[in-house]
Amino acid sequence: MRAPASIGEFVQELSTRGWLTRVTDEVDPYLEITALSEPMMKAGGPALLFENVIGSSCPLAINLFGSRQRMALALGVEDFNEIAERLRGLMQMEMPEGLWAKITMALPKLKELSAFAPKRVKDAPCQEVRLLDRSASLDLLPILTCWPLDAGPFITLPQVITADPETGKQNAGMYRLQRFDEFTTGMHWHRHKGGAAHYRKAKELKQKLPVAVALGGPPAAVYAASAPLPPVMDEFMFSGFLMGSPLQTVKCVTSDLMVPAEAEMILEGYVDPSEPWRREGPFGDHTGFYSLADDYPVFHLTAITHRRKFIYPTTVVGRPPMEDFYLGLATERIFLPLLQMVLPEVVDYHMPAEGVFHNLVFVSINKQYPGHAYKVMNALWGQGQMMFAKVIVVVDQSVNVQNPQEAWWEALNHIDPARDILFSKGPADALDHAAELPWLHSKMGIDGTRKWPEEGFSREWPDRIEMTKDIQDAAMAKLKKWGLV
Repeated sequence: MRAPASIGEFVQELSTRGWLTRVTDEVDPYLEITALSEPMMKAGGPALLFENVIGSSCPLAINLFGSRQRMALALGVEDFNEIAERLRGLMQMEMPEGLWAKITMALPKLKELSAFAPKRVKDAPCQEVRLLDRSASLDLLPILTCWPLDAGPFITLPQVITADPETGKQNAGMYRLQRFDEFTTGMHWHRHKGGAAHYRKAKELKQKLPVAVALGGPPAAVYAASAPLPPVMDEFMFSGFLMGSPLQTVKCVTSDLMVPAEAEMILEGYVDPSEPWRREGPFGDHTGFYSLADDYPVFHLTAITHRRKFIYPTTVVGRPPMEDFYLGLATERIFLPLLQMVLPEVVDYHMPAEGVFHNLVFVSINKQYPGHAYKVMNALWGQGQMMFAKVIVVVDQSVNVQNPQEAWWEALNHIDPARDILFSKGPADALDHAAELPWLHSKMGIDGTRKWPEEGFSREWPDRIEMTKDIQDAAMAKLKKWGLV
């Protein structure tokens, strides 16, 4: 299976499979599209293509990634584990003895990685139409006002592209953009993100920071912008890895930034670090609550390039589960091998929808020594965006953490609260309204594993209640015969 090369191709494939509904009735981007889309997202309904949006001539696509099947199709696989296994294969570089043997072992892996480096092209669909200066206006887009108390319309599915002012190394991240007027937006950079690091460096150098915002492109590139990649991994190269072929890129019209050639539209501009920040928000966020208003840098639009016929891809976030849950699910499955490379004792992990990614993480481990669960908790809080995890629950390897009901049942049966709960402190997600201080909060680790004598537990530990397999199989056969299952 080949990953779609563009949003248009993805929409067509979804339509062919019966996974997309085209809506020709007139709809309003102010609240109505959210009210129409949210029930579909929560029910696992189809992707939607609104073809008649008030105030715009372009169609709007939403809920494109809103199921496990559609998210896998976006990445060109039947199951996310296919990508995880490819990633695992790249990392399984057991070093034999001798320098030459090590080199010959590593070269094929390095060659495979380098094969996914972005490919630069001169002509690109995203630059079929070029609008410069004041002819470039955000009025072209049917930007959604999603929720009643939102501060305005927000672009919610962007790839925000910046480059390190000194090294030129690019970063692509998914940061919401509040429309202030036709030519400016907020730039919602959290201080832990790559774009914010580039902003700080530009400020030190006293220079403007060029910014490009890609809308659409290969679905794999849209996903990559949301993925918590290590700083050493380039989002465009990772996009190529996901697609199995290099991402085609083109140079911006007004800067040296490289952008996905197959994007629907590129917003070009800059952020000026010498300019005062502007109040952004509130915004109905993926936590299910409004993130509070705060001050952020301002993005100035200087050019728009787009396809002659373009689609506006967007999403709505809110009380989970929503479409973004499946973006997070892809991350969870794909990045398991990376986590296991650092923590080989981890069998599996899961971030249930109710935990909105950073509030709750279940982890099953191959427990090997006393206090092992605490070692894993502390190690996880030191891993990239896992530093935001508010509650980590560690259970034994036999527990299916993909089933939160089973994970909670096992953990809650196994804990003595005074003994098995660890409190720590560390960075908070900017969207955590309950944090004791902005950017800083406490964390809780729960050791839900079976306790060993070496951990001070002297009582007998009971076995799980389980039916013998042959009796259970025979019973299930009878139940099927009777039409009860």
